[in-house]
Amino acid sequence: MSKVLGVLVIARNGDREEFYQDPKTYEPSPTRSTPLGAAESHLLGSYLRSLYLSPSSSSQISGIKHSVVDTRQVQFYAKAGGEGAAIFDSTMALLQGLYPPNPNNKITLANETTIVAPLGGYQYIPIETVEPANDRSLEPWTDCLAFQRHIADVYASPEFKAVAKSAQSFFRSIRDFVFGRPTTLENVVNIYDYINTQLVHNQTYAYRLPPTLIEQARNFANYHESAVFSANELGGIGNLPGRTILHSILDSLDRIAFNGDPVKFLLIETSYQPFISLFHMLGLTKEYPELIAIPNFASALAFEIRRGPGPEIRDFLRIKFKNGSDEGFQTYHAFGHKADIPVTEFVYKLENYAITSQKQWNAACNLPYDAYATRDAASVSVTVQAALAAVFFLGVLALVKRVWRKRGAASRGRISSRAQSVRTDMKCDAAL
Repeated sequence: MSKVLGVLVIARNGDREEFYQDPKTYEPSPTRSTPLGAAESHLLGSYLRSLYLSPSSSSQISGIKHSVVDTRQVQFYAKAGGEGAAIFDSTMALLQGLYPPNPNNKITLANETTIVAPLGGYQYIPIETVEPANDRSLEPWTDCLAFQRHIADVYASPEFKAVAKSAQSFFRSIRDFVFGRPTTLENVVNIYDYINTQLVHNQTYAYRLPPTLIEQARNFANYHESAVFSANELGGIGNLPGRTILHSILDSLDRIAFNGDPVKFLLIETSYQPFISLFHMLGLTKEYPELIAIPNFASALAFEIRRGPGPEIRDFLRIKFKNGSDEGFQTYHAFGHKADIPVTEFVYKLENYAITSQKQWNAACNLPYDAYATRDAASVSVTVQAALAAVFFLGVLALVKRVWRKRGAASRGRISSRAQSVRTDMKCDAAL
């Protein structure tokens, strides 16, 4: 059995309330996590712990601490845009399962008093949020002009129109169950999200909904999102979610395999869109058509770096995916391989398609301005405005002083003239 050197896991958030996305721009609406979503993510965390941290597991990561977390060995990221609130809550719940409270999480003070962390040794683990305003790696599709044009092109394509025509019977059947929401293929993702949310949380609705409608809605939503978040070419704009998260994937592999970094386990908690793009980019949908779908809540995609069998000196990458919290990991082989792929080959095939900076994202989106220049110009503008304000203030202050000096001189002149006049009058009186 090959030794696991480190793992990167990309996880989808758990169950949440209804979530609306604009069909033309994917501009998101607010949503919140649910107790069910927290339970799903906690279950995923417990599963990852049993697989990668437990000493009894054949896939335990070599050298990782399994009881009390060593924060130098782990790193956790959570998407802050879109479903950000639900995603962050899911990350917290997952970490509670991955590193549950441990009474060994304690400290001995100078007076020899031992203090155990609250809640029986709760482990407080840092989570780094990824804000779209600063980092586009986890939500590159919003505010991207080229991606909006891509969406419009998908909707205008003959294939999409043919599917929309074939779906008319479904849309007529669903009208009484979506309460005024547009029943079109363009809006089918929001239709599916609404139906699925109600089916899980609204018993009255669940009793009324015909059983075949949710499956039809899911199938049409799967088609829609696969068409929007994929491209025929690796560098196509439809693969934007995969290309931006690819930078984080390659960086994680480099940290684990090549540069002596102590990190051994990384987690990226995000929404479903990057999964769809990555499955297409890695060639998995050709071999495994069941992956042409929106992954379920609390799904996980794992990249395991394993030591190659002797005399092989290269490290290999094993890709695993579990669709939701109800099943275990299944192994999938990228780029037509029938076994694990060498890390170096994986990097070589993909590194030229990764979007690694805000400037590259800006170029891919064909925006009419440079994001860095705009942000720098804004900061420079603030600096210039502050400097101008200071100069203006000093100018006003100097002007005020000058006016007061002139007024003072004029006042002294008037006083001197009056004094001279008084002395003249006194001389005249004395002469008389």
